[in-house]
Formats: sequence, C-alpha cells, structure tokens
Amino acid sequence: MSYFEHIQPIRYEGADSPNELAFKHYDKDRMVLGKRMEEHLRFAACYWHNFVWTGLDPFGGATFERPWFQGGTPMELAKAKADAAFEFFAKLGLPYYCFHDRDVAPEGASPRESHENFLRLVDVLGEKQQATGLKLLWGTANLFSHRRFMSGAASNPDPEIFKLAALQVRDAMDATLKLGGENYVLWGGREGYETLLNTRLGQEMDQLGRFLNMVVEYKHKIGFQGAILIEPKPREPSKHQYDFDTATVYGFLVRYGLEKEVKVNIEANHATLSGHSFEHEIATAGALGILGSLDMNRGDPQLGWDTDQFPNNVPETAIALYHVLQAGGLGSGGLNFDAKVRRQSIDAADLFHGHIGGMDVCAQALLIAEKMIEDGRLKKAVDARYAGWDTAAGQDILQGRRSLDALADQVLQTNTDVAPVSGRQEVLENLVNRFCG
Repeated sequence: MSYFEHIQPIRYEGADSPNELAFKHYDKDRMVLGKRMEEHLRFAACYWHNFVWTGLDPFGGATFERPWFQGGTPMELAKAKADAAFEFFAKLGLPYYCFHDRDVAPEGASPRESHENFLRLVDVLGEKQQATGLKLLWGTANLFSHRRFMSGAASNPDPEIFKLAALQVRDAMDATLKLGGENYVLWGGREGYETLLNTRLGQEMDQLGRFLNMVVEYKHKIGFQGAILIEPKPREPSKHQYDFDTATVYGFLVRYGLEKEVKVNIEANHATLSGHSFEHEIATAGALGILGSLDMNRGDPQLGWDTDQFPNNVPETAIALYHVLQAGGLGSGGLNFDAKVRRQSIDAADLFHGHIGGMDVCAQALLIAEKMIEDGRLKKAVDARYAGWDTAAGQDILQGRRSLDALADQVLQTNTDVAPVSGRQEVLENLVNRFCG
C-alpha cells in the first residue's frame, strides 16, 4: 500500500509555476559559488516528526491517522513506517534522511529484544537506501523518551541506566556506520536537572564527560570516519540542560579534552530558546572551529517552547547561510528539517508542503548569501573595522610580544586620545535588506 500514491515526485518548476507540489526556487543542479545547490544545502528530512509524532500535545491527543500507527504487530508497523518514509523521502527528492533508534524499531520487553528489533530494522533501512539511493546524514539514539531516562541517561544517578544508555548508543553508532552515515549526533534532552536539591551537578557533568569520551573512543575503535556532534539546547524537557548553547558545549569539550573530536549540530529553535539568534550560534561555532551541521526550523516568538516549525523567513535564513559560507561550509553536515507540520495539518500532502516551503526558503537564502559574498561590501566593512589588528603593532599584541606595562607606557608617551569610529550598523542592515529585496 502506498500512502503517497496520489503525489508525484516533486520537481523544480520555477517561481511562476502554479503547482503547489513543485519547487519554485530549489533547483538542485544550479551552480552556486562553484558547487551545485544540492551540494551546498545537503538537505535531510527526519524520521521522528514525520513518521512517529501523532499530533498530540500537552492538552490533546493524536490528530494524525497514519496507517503505520495501528493494525499490526509493532514490528509489522515499523516495516510499514519504513515503506512510507522512504517513499516520502524519494518523492521529495532528498539526498539524506536522519533517525533515532526508537524511530525505526520498537522498544522491546527487554534490552536484548530492543537490540534485536533494531538490528532487524537496520537491515530494512539498508535495503531501502540501496533501492532509492538515499543516504544517511546522521543517526542518533533516543535517550529521553522512555521513563528509565526521566533523570537523564549519561547523567543519571543510577549507573545501571548509564549502562543501558551505552547499549543504545553503541547500537546506534554501529547502525550509522553500517548504513554509511556521515555523522553521529547526541542530544541530551534529559541531561540536566529539575532542582539542585537532589543533584550533584559536578558529578553529573563528569559522567557526561566520561560518556562522551567513551563515544569518541568507540568511534575510533570501529573506524567511523564521520563527525560526532552534540546538539545544544537550554531547557525543555529538563529545566536546565548541560548543553545550554554552543559556547557552553565548547567549554564542556575543552574541560574533558574533546574540543578536537566533537562538533555541534545547531538547531534554529534551540538557538532562540537560549536567548541567541541562529546566526549567533553558527558564527560562534565557526569561530571556535566546531561547526558541524544544522537543524532547520523556527520557533514562535509568542511562545517560549520548542515549536519546531518549518523555516519561512528568507532574510533571517540568508544571514544564517552567509555565516555558514563564511565559515567554509558544513563539511559532512547538512540541513536537516527537524520540523513538523501543525497538528491541524492532517493530510498526507501537508508533509510535502512543509518541506517544499522550507527547501525553497533555504534555496532563496543561499542565492542571497551568494550575492552578499560576491558583492563583498559586507566583508570589506568588517575587515576595515578591524584593520588595526592586522598591522604589525596589532599582531604584536595578539601574539604576546607586548606586555600590559609596555602598552600602558606607550599610551603615556604618545599622550594621544583616540576618537571612536562609527559601527555603521544601519548602513549594513540597509545593505543586507537590498540583497533580500
């Protein structure tokens, strides 16, 4: 049975096409800065929001009636879900997809049964990839949904649960390697605390550091060549999560000797929940050398939680992709739509509309970022602002060749005040707006 039998493969038809099930701007073969658009954007769709989420929210039950939600054994439904997922991915024309272990295979009655369920479905995914040509952008383990993880996984006060988390991560890493995955992601949704009254904060951080070192050690043991990525988030579901934002993650990596081994998978909605902008998190990761991959979604400015909506703001996305390009691109990473249709969008076609819109927004944004780079005025303005640091005197300071005393004495000797220079923010904002017009 085909869940999407009435939907034809999605094609690029141009901005004037009246077809709602066609790309208006995403032309995967268009050359952008010497590379095909598809190679820059490296789109992926997620298994979880599209094929696991039922539409429930804290105040109401499921609204989606998908055929793989009921009518068979858990393993039969998992196979039906895989059939639907790969039909969707292929018709959308995606190069990649992403999954959690529990997205693709059901939890069993015991750890061994869960392990065996997952191995069987990994074989199914491999067959699907071979049949469709799809690739795995990244895999990950769900260490937050089951009640055993209510107090965390790696940071759990019970070492037995730490061991259960180790099993899931090992299996998910093995699956990612087997399926040719290009990255492996860890999201610590429960790696945080609700109250310090019952928490040894320092110990939990040490547990997390040890767990991540074990992940890196295992990566090298099995010969996985992809990147290990942490996905920062400030809160929700935990009140306070240890991977609050990119800067916090970097400090954690340095403390546990992992800054050369681990990068970040930055989600737009998580960035705004931490009080930052998406481009701030991207620029921070780029400056620190840990930019890995992106989850493309947006939050609702009137709501204070993770709404996971598809991106629809072209200028904001253009600034984000400009910083990606300035950082040298995403390497083995890509743009994964960790986004979901609204719970009132109950038709199968709505899954396509959400992704088509998001892909078109990113395509428009990439073309704007290309114009900004080729024009060069924005970069020239920034370079001019910091030109003093490129001089011999500026480099002497940065390279440690001048002491605090020497600088202070030089100021007294020259006895010259320095007038401030305008940052010209409004000029630059106007320039960006003209590119987006």
